[in-house]
Amino acid sequence: MSRNSSCNFLVASWGGPGHLGPTLTAARQLRESGHDVRFIARADAREPVEAAGFGFATWQREPRFSPIAQGGEPFEIACDELLFGPAAARGADTLDEIRRAPTDGLLTDSALFGSVLAAEAARIPCALLSPTVSIRPLPGIPPVGSGLSAPRTLGERLRVEASTSRFIAVMNEWLPMLNEARASLQLAACGDVLDLFDRPARLLIAMSAAFDFPADRLPGNVRYIGPLLDLSDWSKPWTFPWSRTSDRPRALVSFSTTNQGQADALQRVVNAIGRIGMEAVATLGPALDGVSLHAPANVTLLPSAPHDAVMKEVSLVVTHGGHGTVSRALLHGLPLLVMPMGRDQGDVAARVEACGAGLTLAPSATETEIAAAIGRLTEDPRYRAAARDLSEISTAEVSKQSLVSELEQIVQASAA
Repeated sequence: MSRNSSCNFLVASWGGPGHLGPTLTAARQLRESGHDVRFIARADAREPVEAAGFGFATWQREPRFSPIAQGGEPFEIACDELLFGPAAARGADTLDEIRRAPTDGLLTDSALFGSVLAAEAARIPCALLSPTVSIRPLPGIPPVGSGLSAPRTLGERLRVEASTSRFIAVMNEWLPMLNEARASLQLAACGDVLDLFDRPARLLIAMSAAFDFPADRLPGNVRYIGPLLDLSDWSKPWTFPWSRTSDRPRALVSFSTTNQGQADALQRVVNAIGRIGMEAVATLGPALDGVSLHAPANVTLLPSAPHDAVMKEVSLVVTHGGHGTVSRALLHGLPLLVMPMGRDQGDVAARVEACGAGLTLAPSATETEIAAAIGRLTEDPRYRAAARDLSEISTAEVSKQSLVSELEQIVQASAA
């Protein structure tokens, strides 16, 4: 596609903190390449989307949920409340927005199943964007939410295969609801939930292939495009809190921007750092507004700070394992101590350990255990070396901006 050919892209974003950021980065890259971009997302995404200069529409219809997940496991609840339950409503709203204004292609968060259906109904090319570990199971890779590492033995492979089969079976419990959503858009029924991921032109995984586990094979529409990282719109200006003459190691401590009950774990991390010869900054995020934490003299507590600036001044990162924070740390060549608290964080932590770029502890770890892990990360140069290796790869991927070329290709192929 010629760089002089401008396209109109609609971006459907889930809107949560870990998802809106990558989609805004994608939108900025498309705009810088001469394309027009607008969003459809939940109402609380309006302010950051419009502040970035993009058009915005929000959902109009109320989702309909099933009784399947009542009292169920977290993934079952997610299927009901995030993936399948809203599919019909989100599909109809997305289709309305596609028809309202010129739309050459749709980029949608891979969790917004209804938006995927809308693109199929409108017969426009669609790319699914996974801002973290792929929700679509990939052969040989443990499914998201399992926390498993890449299989190395026959027993481990059988365990991964069993976990993947359970994952797909759970999603297929909602297949009737998915097909109801398809029927509401005059689409034929699917025989398996995986059809949802295989029909779009692309599934773009915003992760370094070098960081992810190797798949036995990749479906033909899957591409790794590297992390989509951008500046936080809510972080406050950064003031350097340390003495410029100090040669002690420094750490950034950053847990989730949303409430995961992280206050106690964060306090133990701060206490552990207080016992060892280093300095640290801990960013609290919106989730801990109003929470009182005690900080020793060598730890500075901040409501927020621009992580790129902070990471230029530290030697390691302690985090919950959100993919954005981990990817940013690796881009800066920093080893990590990961204390996963749910969602995809255990999966990200498993990849950090597998790459040799860090260590994992349970969020219930003691101050002694945390201090010992930080000591290993600062004293053993192998962790830093592994993180720097990933930094070189990630830097090249980020500068390449593969997302733009992939979207241009699918629009060009559709028009041919």
